[in-house]
Amino acid sequence: MSELKKKKFERKISLTKDARDGILSFCKMNHPNEGILILRGKSKHGDVYIDELVVPPFSETGADFAGFPHNPLPLDLSYVGIVHSHPSGTAKPSLTDLDNFFGLVSIIVKSPYEDDDIFAWDSDGRELPLVII
Repeated sequence: MSELKKKKFERKISLTKDARDGILSFCKMNHPNEGILILRGKSKHGDVYIDELVVPPFSETGADFAGFPHNPLPLDLSYVGIVHSHPSGTAKPSLTDLDNFFGLVSIIVKSPYEDDDIFAWDSDGRELPLVII
């Protein structure tokens, strides 16, 4: 009998410079409140490519929350996840973040919202490799 080796599935996140700059600007504009955006792109074999941002309809934000109702969203297969800011200065997802996970990836940007303050997470709260292209 031969054993089947299970290939470890690793997801990689690629974010365009334009999308990164848009995210950082949006986070800075919304500070000291959280900001939230939908990530738009493509996914293939675990690799997620993000090149556009969408402001979710009916979103609500405050000093320690950001969210939006998912039911008014049109069916759009290019939605790959969400990004939101953490004005508190930590990029670790909270239990609420994980409970409200949307799509394939959640990106969290911590204050002060600079290039090195962007982190990607999977639905289990594991950090994912993020590259800017």
